Amino acid sequence: MTEFHPPDADYTPAGFPPPEPVTEPLAPPAAPPEEPRLAARLHPLTPFARGWAAMIGATVIAGQDAVREADVVQILLILAVVTVAGLAFGFWTWWFTRYVIEGDDLRVDSGLLFRKSRHIRLSRLQAIDVVQPLVARILGLAELRLEVAGGGAAEGRLAYLSEDKARALRAELLARAAGVRPDAPEAPEQVLVRVPVAALMTSLLLTVWVPLLVVGGSILIGVAIWQREPALIFPAIPVLLAFGTLAWRELESGFDFTVAESPDGLRLRHGLLARHSQTVPPGRVQALRIVQPLFWRNRDWVRVLINVAGYAGGNDAAQKSTSVLLPVAPRATALGVIGRILPGVDPGTIPLNPAPRRAGRARPFWWRGLAWGADDRVFVATSGLFRRNLDVVPHGKTQSVRLTQGPWQRRLGLATVRLDSVPGPVVVEVAHRFAAEARELTETQAARAREGRRSAGPERWMAGS
Repeated sequence: MTEFHPPDADYTPAGFPPPEPVTEPLAPPAAPPEEPRLAARLHPLTPFARGWAAMIGATVIAGQDAVREADVVQILLILAVVTVAGLAFGFWTWWFTRYVIEGDDLRVDSGLLFRKSRHIRLSRLQAIDVVQPLVARILGLAELRLEVAGGGAAEGRLAYLSEDKARALRAELLARAAGVRPDAPEAPEQVLVRVPVAALMTSLLLTVWVPLLVVGGSILIGVAIWQREPALIFPAIPVLLAFGTLAWRELESGFDFTVAESPDGLRLRHGLLARHSQTVPPGRVQALRIVQPLFWRNRDWVRVLINVAGYAGGNDAAQKSTSVLLPVAPRATALGVIGRILPGVDPGTIPLNPAPRRAGRARPFWWRGLAWGADDRVFVATSGLFRRNLDVVPHGKTQSVRLTQGPWQRRLGLATVRLDSVPGPVVVEVAHRFAAEARELTETQAARAREGRRSAGPERWMAGS
């Protein structure tokens, strides 16, 4: 386990322990036919875990007049009616929701008035995450989120199960998806990195917007004191709340961030109030980005983001929670984790081709951060001057290559090449190159992608990449 406390510690990829051998055979003898299983319900406390926010919201909306009139009896009556109605609806919803495993399918039946039966092919499972919102954690419950190839953001959710039941069901579903025994125990894991809370909080304080906020706030307060007008501070309150919310989200999602390795991939666990457990099979990582903000350079800290195949995306918060491989870590530590996904690849050693000076007419000043490079395994592109981004995509994961040219670029004789990946935060782009170079790069990278796909191995659970 690597836990970075001092920022100047020596972290080398070679310092990571070798992965434990897989003791479970990947192709055991065929088991006898299973007996039919009875459909199971979710945990009886599901109505409380799912409906508490709606009940509080309905109570607040309905009880505004009572609060203004300070009518305690009316407030209590509204609270009782809303609570009983919400629990009754939640109970009947829970009563008519059942799930059962039938061979290669997970069937989920739901619906109070209109019945719906959802069949999830286990062979098409892309990911299974365990999520515990705050109320669910208090009640000892957990939600399973099943990401299915071609499914939507809300496909395959089981909310809620007891925590032990959720993890046991997840292990069984993963075993069936991998083609091993359904009763195989959960694969063992070995912790690689645990991000200290002090490092996470320091990284938040060293982001660009925090010094700007401090300087701007100090100037505003100084002007208010000089002009003797406290009202000048009021317009800054929404800005402070917005930045405070942003900082809280980063702290909450990165709290106790742990990266562990198991035969089925890298396991990521994080969260302060709501806990999130995610497994990332190395073969499903389509692209990654190494980010280094300006004030992280003295410590040589970086942040690693990834695009993972199979995640439908959904809202920005849901996508962000599944796209962070490391919220903050020394570069050597981050390269060690990246080495578990791309063995033998060091993106920082690939020679880069900088953008031509003419690109400065299309992107003044920031054009100096644009460059690209490639070796026999990956393609890399850099961008940003103060906030440096290094994007990495394996040749075999490139889904398509596009050449675009806007009106101003045509006048300058420039063009942009984009390597398309699955939805995620990583967008690999080579901007503002000479048109002839861009066309040659497009054809060359398309050939690299075809060759990479031919030599790529299968992408299965517990089978690596």
